[in-house]
Amino acid sequence: MIEARYWTQLEDGGVLCELCPHHCRLKDGQSGICMGRVNERGKLYSKNYGEIVSAAIDPVEKKPLYHFHPGTVILSVGPNGCNFRCPYCQNWEISQTQVRTTPVPPADLVKTARRDDSIGIAYTYAEPLIWYEYVLECSKLVRDAGMVNVLVTNGFIEEKPLRELLRYVDALNIDLKSIRESFYKKLCKASLAPVLASCQIAREMSHVELTNLIIPGENDSDEDIGDLVAWVAGKLGKETPLHFSRYFPQHKMSNPPTPEATLRKAYQIGKKSLYYCYLGNLYSKEGSDTHCPQCDNLLVERAGYSVKITGIEGRKCSRCGRPADFVL
Repeated sequence: MIEARYWTQLEDGGVLCELCPHHCRLKDGQSGICMGRVNERGKLYSKNYGEIVSAAIDPVEKKPLYHFHPGTVILSVGPNGCNFRCPYCQNWEISQTQVRTTPVPPADLVKTARRDDSIGIAYTYAEPLIWYEYVLECSKLVRDAGMVNVLVTNGFIEEKPLRELLRYVDALNIDLKSIRESFYKKLCKASLAPVLASCQIAREMSHVELTNLIIPGENDSDEDIGDLVAWVAGKLGKETPLHFSRYFPQHKMSNPPTPEATLRKAYQIGKKSLYYCYLGNLYSKEGSDTHCPQCDNLLVERAGYSVKITGIEGRKCSRCGRPADFVL
């Protein structure tokens, strides 16, 4: 364990964690909601520092990131824990329960990324922001090594620590679960406003793509989808890629899988306001490829995780010359 960042000591020997908006007040020996931070004798420690629960070499498209170094692979690692309590969590085994982890020092992680021809490191699988101190240290070493850092996150963090970390982060996929506060309160046991703020701050400093998991009966109405799309277009920009992902029953939620028709409806709603919409957890030609928003030239062709750049030359559309909205 190492001493955590962003906390205040309380007069009664407790501590106030100030990393995320939960602001956990912890007595001696007590851990936070995220399971990653603990009060030990009046000090807050990161007990998950360097402890990895899962690691793999993934296509960058799996994050999903479709406009960031397409066709490359990235070393992906994750912690044990999360500061949300989503009953439909697709990775609940490692995010909602304590499981065995493996210690990996930051320098060793960076060496592994270089050895495996990765473009960098993606902090993902569970919630990487609860791993704050480790991600911060690793990201500095990754940047020094000339590689990239990627966050796949729920975005639930305070502004000050987020801005500090984003100085070293090249791209994020933020899971915008709904545009409704009621959804976040009911299902995530959290709040929406900090996530929206994180999206806007990240958009100022890094490449950002969003994922919206569409769950039948919870966030799948035309109004839910339309309002979310309108917020993305208005606050982040029409060029922000938005991935609509198909839900399947998992963990504590038994709602039926998202109908394909619902995903296609979301795609059509999204395309009215955004340049780039995609469909995830669904094999479909529609919602896979990237076309130039000006001339409809095919820029990037995708079949699963197989990627072919067909219409980008010199970072521009090969047909009309419009700058391509890609990090290459």
